[in-house]
Amino acid sequence: MSSPQLPNAGSPQTTLFGSVGRLVLSALCLIGVYAYASNAHAEGGHMLVIAAVIGAYMAMNIGANDVANNVGPAIGARALTLFSAIIIAGIFEAAGAIIAGGDVVGTVKSDIISPEAIANPDVFVWLMTAALLAGALWLNLATAIGAPVSTTHSIVGGVLGAGIAAGGWGVANWPVMGEIAMSWVVSPVLGGLVAAGFLYFIKRTITYRADMRAAALKVVPLLTALMTWAFTAYICTKGIKHLVKIDMTTAMGIGVVTGVIAWFVMRPLVSRAASRLANDKEGVNKLFTIPLICSAALLSFAHGANDVANAIGPLAGIHEVLTQHAVAAKASVPLWIMVVGALGIVAGLTFYGPRLIRTVGSEITELDQMRAFCIAMAAALTVLIASHLGLPVSSTHIAVGGVFGVGFLRELLKARYARAIEEIEAHHQGEDRQVVEEFLAKFEAADIVDQGRMLEELKRRSTESGKRMLSKGERKGLKKAYQNQLVKRSILLKIITAWVITVPASGLLAAMLYFTIRGMSLP
Repeated sequence: MSSPQLPNAGSPQTTLFGSVGRLVLSALCLIGVYAYASNAHAEGGHMLVIAAVIGAYMAMNIGANDVANNVGPAIGARALTLFSAIIIAGIFEAAGAIIAGGDVVGTVKSDIISPEAIANPDVFVWLMTAALLAGALWLNLATAIGAPVSTTHSIVGGVLGAGIAAGGWGVANWPVMGEIAMSWVVSPVLGGLVAAGFLYFIKRTITYRADMRAAALKVVPLLTALMTWAFTAYICTKGIKHLVKIDMTTAMGIGVVTGVIAWFVMRPLVSRAASRLANDKEGVNKLFTIPLICSAALLSFAHGANDVANAIGPLAGIHEVLTQHAVAAKASVPLWIMVVGALGIVAGLTFYGPRLIRTVGSEITELDQMRAFCIAMAAALTVLIASHLGLPVSSTHIAVGGVFGVGFLRELLKARYARAIEEIEAHHQGEDRQVVEEFLAKFEAADIVDQGRMLEELKRRSTESGKRMLSKGERKGLKKAYQNQLVKRSILLKIITAWVITVPASGLLAAMLYFTIRGMSLP
């Protein structure tokens, strides 16, 4: 994997390690896992040692690819530097994995295949090993080309492919696979709509107002309270579900209480902060910095608690078979396996995370604090909505969909504003330039309600005078010009392609690896 330099708040470009340094450090981490597993857990034999190394490799790739969705927007918005983001994400990812990762995990992720269909312990070990390695290799490739993909889908594809290779097509749970395919569409669309909706609300209530600072004093505490409610409910249902079972209704109630408290606390804090800020968009943006940092930390905690299972679930299943000589749907997780998963995620984030952080944070579209805040809100709120409705979603697809959502909304609003300026220019054709400039200055200074009234008045006067306004073709051309500027279509195509082929690609790779491992293991 390679990691180009990443722009961040501290300096124009920076990176933590060189290519050779990253490779050496990664190899040392895997060698360390091999040595530890060999000395401390010899009862599982050489196969457990190999599986532990592959599990650590999978965890490193999860950290390299998936964690970017939690901190990438904050870095792209320059709310965090690369170094501080890695520190925050590393701490909270590890805490989530070790504290809330669960004492028991599913050995077969998302019930893709039935463990009962693979009764032979040796076959099960080969299957899980192939699935882990295939998922890790696919994530490695996706990270190298700069495509954020679902780590859950990667391991699901691996389990499916190796399972079919081991037991035939009948072992697969095809209804579950249908739900996963549905998530390819549902997740990014929901994430994009929610993020765009929040951004449009912020624009309408704050940045489109003449007195942005006064508007922010009213709206920012409410948004912070809503964020507190959403993330409290999110952590209750997703982040600590292995520690304590909390139903959705109770989680929502706890979220309401913490949200109300946050509103009372934030009102005076925002008032004091706003009094020192300029009455413009840049000044208002700064009010979203602290909530954005908190959201990145909480998303990292929930991610560590949930997605560490993608690495340790199959590894725990292998450990169960090799030490207890039984194939189980659920397996207890020894502390050392949990630590391998947690530290692997942190190592992958540190060594290779900047590659995907750059893609999510700055390559798709330009982000500021408000836009990044909306993406973080979408990541938490969409999971809650989907859980309540019973819809299958991917946190990776939601976050990336949120980035595209705010980008496409910006395109729409920029094109709409450009059309308004063109209509103003067309209406004033033949008039003194000073009159045109005065009207444009007045239009820019007005809030969105007054701008609408001014445009309606222009249209009415144009209709009465018979002056020509923009044609439909001219408006489409103007919109296309702004689309090419604000959202990179080449990255959109690359990411969608990677999403669609993740399950079949990792599945095919796992099937080939299974036959290879089986052939090497048989006498």
